[in-house]
Amino acid sequence: MYADKDFTNFDVRMKQMKQFLFGLLLVNSLLLSAQRNVKDSIISTPWIGLHYGLIAPGGDLKERFGTLNHLGVMAGYKTNRNWVLGLDGNFIFGDQIKINTLFSHLIDSYGNITDVNGDVARVLVTARGFNVNLMIGKVFSIAGPNSNSGIYVHGGLGYIQHKMRVETQDQVIPTLELTYRKGYDRYTTGLNFHQFIGYAFMANKGFVNFYGGFYCSQGLTYNRRTIFFDQPTVPVSTAQRLDLQYGIKLGWFIPIYERKPKDFYYD
Repeated sequence: MYADKDFTNFDVRMKQMKQFLFGLLLVNSLLLSAQRNVKDSIISTPWIGLHYGLIAPGGDLKERFGTLNHLGVMAGYKTNRNWVLGLDGNFIFGDQIKINTLFSHLIDSYGNITDVNGDVARVLVTARGFNVNLMIGKVFSIAGPNSNSGIYVHGGLGYIQHKMRVETQDQVIPTLELTYRKGYDRYTTGLNFHQFIGYAFMANKGFVNFYGGFYCSQGLTYNRRTIFFDQPTVPVSTAQRLDLQYGIKLGWFIPIYERKPKDFYYD
């Protein structure tokens, strides 16, 4: 299976990230007895969260992809005034590709693409990408069990890249191997803005802490390939793209509280 340098080892990094988050969950559960009761006041605390989003593309992006998925991580800090500062990152993936003529010039008279041995080949094309954003937000203490819960809004800016990932499994198709895949992947990068409005819940005790709401983003991007092999006579646009994404996100975050002060002190 081939992946070019733009996404090399990405799956390995995602696995390591999941293992890291799992370890944090275990540590968090062991420290519950030492946590401060959040119903007493607005507390300052680090926030680490894992979220999932079901996303619809818009603008120029909808010409390439259908429904997308976001698997993301949020890491930040909530102040004792309910301001939130941090990073928000998302791995973008999906299996709905709208360019159905991508390999039409490689199809034989029987409607198949053949590999180097003359066997019928199976070519899989999926959406892949990620974004990373600096974020600032605030929790407004409305309709919650304590002053740390309420309407949660945040926004930010950062970087986005996306492409079509071409896979030929264990088969060898000379016209789709190595650097040839770059002629089909529509590799695109640029500046990204995002906004979120929803609700954040912090339990008075325990680790049932979650957030959810409506998410949208705007990517000001550019094509980074100079030729598309399926359209060799059509110049690749150098104009700025507007890649829109919007949908629902749900997440579970881990606040890390300070220890409660001891009731008695000894000299």
